[in-house]
Amino acid sequence: MPLKPLRPREILRKLEKAGFQLRRQKGSHARYVKGPHGVTVPIHPGDVPVPVMSSILQQAGLTEEEWEKL
Repeated sequence: MPLKPLRPREILRKLEKAGFQLRRQKGSHARYVKGPHGVTVPIHPGDVPVPVMSSILQQAGLTEEEWEKL
């Protein structure tokens, strides 16, 4: 199933399920970390576009299949 735009709240919920923890938040970006992986997530109204979702998955070291299972 291809990636789809999601609200930042849903992205954060899935990252937390995957074991990521909030390290810091500055302005409209939150930094989540888990071991060697760190993910920067934009926190703003509206959906996060698919290209940004792809970047988040790459930073997190997750595949689309793993993401969908969360």
